[in-house]
Amino acid sequence: MEMKKIEAVVRLEKFRAVKDALEDAGFPGLTAYRVRGRGRQGGIKLQWRGVREFRVDLVPKAKLELVVEDADVERVIEVITKAAFTGEVGDGKIFVIPVEEAVRIRTGERGKDAI
Repeated sequence: MEMKKIEAVVRLEKFRAVKDALEDAGFPGLTAYRVRGRGRQGGIKLQWRGVREFRVDLVPKAKLELVVEDADVERVIEVITKAAFTGEVGDGKIFVIPVEEAVRIRTGERGKDAI
């Protein structure tokens, strides 16, 4: 049984939509973090009181992590992409990473039974 870890970095304002969409699609288990980062654009420019311009190089984002069976990877990517999409720069990224093993601490279950 092959498993993958999916890490998605999305806009903070899209976090709830992504979380709810994953749950509705049958993927309720996840870990979430507030993170800061930047992509190719190198951050964003903001104006303070309409006068002073300043640059924010690390933009606040939400990072979600979940482990799924190989067969579910494309479906999870589709759900996240649809829920997180705005069409603007900074919508986020999704990374897929191989997982060798998963163990549920409480029961000792392993593999897909642990996820």
